[in-house]
Amino acid sequence: MDWTERRRRFRAILAGTSCVRPASVFDAVSARIAEDLGFEAGMFAGSVASLAVLGAPDLIVVTLTEFAEQAYRICRAGNLALLVDADHGYGNALNVMRTVQELETSGVAALTIEDTALPAGFGTADKARLLSIEEGVGKMRAALAARQDKLLAIVGRTSAVLRRAQDARAARGHCRRGQAPDPARQRRRRAGRRGLSRR
Repeated sequence: MDWTERRRRFRAILAGTSCVRPASVFDAVSARIAEDLGFEAGMFAGSVASLAVLGAPDLIVVTLTEFAEQAYRICRAGNLALLVDADHGYGNALNVMRTVQELETSGVAALTIEDTALPAGFGTADKARLLSIEEGVGKMRAALAARQDKLLAIVGRTSAVLRRAQDARAARGHCRRGQAPDPARQRRRRAGRRGLSRR
């Protein structure tokens, strides 16, 4: 299948000035419903993937293969531009490269890579550790090197907004923005406040 047109549409959203709220989708039917309702984009989150694929909480146990296969089912069901939450890229920089390749092949329009060390250690769910800035930048470089279609948006995401002072948050965003041509996104506590916009 050719995923070019939906990736162009997603790029147009990023280049625009309005905040677009994506539909939360998890399978082919939900994607079709979202498209019929007029949503411009869909979001397939890691927590939603865990529920849809495993019927389990978001404990970071869904595999890349399971995630990419479900993303493909969502993409092939219609023409919705799909943004996916690729968590930490399923490992180190080499794993990030594989993640980008698999998700690009599955048809997604955009993916996010975050700077949290996942999965969290036992008993540390509320104290998730951030990667060093150097490792986070290395992952973004790896993601960009693995991308074949330049229309695929790769978005750096940070959880520093929950854990660090504003100056540290800004430093992370600045470093990652230097590597990724697509906007950095801060993780917010409430899903209802999330939207797609260029800031």
